[in-house]
Amino acid sequence: MRIDSHQHFWKYDSIKHSWIDDTIAVLKNDFLPQHLQPVLQQQQMDGCVTVQCETNTDEINSMLQYAQQNDFIKGIVGWADFTSGNIEKELEYFSQFNLLKGFRHVVQAEPDEKFLLRKDFCAGIAQLSRYNFTYDILIFPHQLTAAIAFAAMFPNQPFVLDHIAKPNIARQEIQVWKKNITALAALQNVYCKLSGMVTEANWHKWTKEDYLPYIETVFEAFGTKRMMFGSDWPVCQLAASYEQVCNIADNYVSKLSVNEQEDFWGNNAATFYNLK
Repeated sequence: MRIDSHQHFWKYDSIKHSWIDDTIAVLKNDFLPQHLQPVLQQQQMDGCVTVQCETNTDEINSMLQYAQQNDFIKGIVGWADFTSGNIEKELEYFSQFNLLKGFRHVVQAEPDEKFLLRKDFCAGIAQLSRYNFTYDILIFPHQLTAAIAFAAMFPNQPFVLDHIAKPNIARQEIQVWKKNITALAALQNVYCKLSGMVTEANWHKWTKEDYLPYIETVFEAFGTKRMMFGSDWPVCQLAASYEQVCNIADNYVSKLSVNEQEDFWGNNAATFYNLK
């Protein structure tokens, strides 16, 4: 099974998607299942996990509808307010939907570097395991220290790091990021998505070699059993085509054993998200 563990759908709305400014105007369009399906087929992908891009629970309903109409959508990662006193009731409600696998918050946008360690947020996160939900960690490198402490607080909670924590590949910044990635990966409940790299590189002048030090770091740290492929489509199109994103990953993983490649391209995502 080949799975894209990280992509997004949206019907463009200037208010809901206010993060799409004029510098990334190419994303001011609709990106829906019918647009993604042929791209997945071209790369021999069997399915995908669609991930939230709005900070509201209404989006979950749209995602569920897409998944019910398109069987290549194998799982959903939604949003919920984990600082809310009603989070347990919300999780109980959402637990009835088998296609909803987990949740994510756009922590990278939070001004508080230690947002992940907020008591109210952590109180909400503590409820996830009761309903077998996963959690995607979306952060920038300066938030990795908090992420390490956060993940250590919940050793039985499955976490996955999105976009390898978005290191500044364009400026080749790696040393501090590498040290913290290694510390985070030492926690066995944390997986990592090889995703989102192209938008952290020079959008117009990147080469495959630019990514190698970062790819080598996460594979050495997390191992082949906790790494999974993600395209970050359609955001990746700011810097690369879907095919190019796949080729960047394949440039490294083609050196691995057949079993290790199968784990990376789909088995690990299926295990983490309990995909059917």
